[in-house]
Amino acid sequence: MTRAEVRSLWWAIRVPGNEAPYDTAHLRVYYPARRSGTDHERLTGTVPAVRAARRYPVAVVLSGVNVGQDSYRHLAVRLCQAGLVAVTCDFVSVLPDGAVATGPGIDVTAVVPGGYGEGATTPLPAALLKALSDIAAPESGTPLAGLLDLGRIAWGGHSAGGTLALQSAGFLPGTCAVFAYGAHTRAATMLGWPAGTYLDVRPGAPVLLAAGGRDGVIAASADRYGDSADGKAAEDPVARTFDEALPDGDGQHLLVVFPDAGHFALAHPLDPTSARSFLEDGAFDTAYHEAVADVVADFCAAHLADDPSARDRLYPSEKHGTYPNGARFRRR
Repeated sequence: MTRAEVRSLWWAIRVPGNEAPYDTAHLRVYYPARRSGTDHERLTGTVPAVRAARRYPVAVVLSGVNVGQDSYRHLAVRLCQAGLVAVTCDFVSVLPDGAVATGPGIDVTAVVPGGYGEGATTPLPAALLKALSDIAAPESGTPLAGLLDLGRIAWGGHSAGGTLALQSAGFLPGTCAVFAYGAHTRAATMLGWPAGTYLDVRPGAPVLLAAGGRDGVIAASADRYGDSADGKAAEDPVARTFDEALPDGDGQHLLVVFPDAGHFALAHPLDPTSARSFLEDGAFDTAYHEAVADVVADFCAAHLADDPSARDRLYPSEKHGTYPNGARFRRR
């Protein structure tokens, strides 16, 4: 039998509510594949998906601002190895401050007082859902025709992508899990929120919040939220989000901290020509990217693929402790 591997297909979508040319996202959909040896495969490079016992659940990764989707390819591959289909994308749009950047997109009207809590805070997930439905349609001709289960989706992301995933997942159909690295829901004062405000989220599913214990980007952004501008946050916004912004998770919510990791531990390879990795002065590389990806993959496999071994690794009997990889965890 030919070997299984991870392959991907490309797709493009329009994102409603954005003006051209900043209304188009380019995505990659990664899937478990097995070479068939056909002429079609040889001439096109299209490798068939592995036909599993049931349709594949899907994990969507929303990028941090100015972090290209290739920096999350390692995570997408790991998610496929855990039995899922994974989606990443590049969406170049206009930020609230007028800058043009790639990232998760944002609907400013949905993150200000009076608008928050009424719907998703980014229009991107709805467009991604439409694309996935088209890709999975029996007549699509893609390797994933008829093979996606859009009733089992994990929404997640890095940095701003993680924040928007936390805020939006509860409004999206099929949500079974939510994950974020280097993300929190402390609200920026420039959006009209009082200093120290944490926006509640109602994801309707278990949440994994992962973070680096030496996150220089979150620390350097403290003045956005009403702290002093000396580069030191008055508190840990990721832990506060976990403790206060989430409803009780009956022990299924996880906070996982990698003590010596920085803000970009999830990104590999990291592109030093973009984003804000310079705020960590090169002190932290992405040495933790495999450990972080393993935790995210186990979390998604536990809640979307009913993998008991993944659940056992993530959810020991204790409510808090340390994993074998050195990461500290808490459950609630």
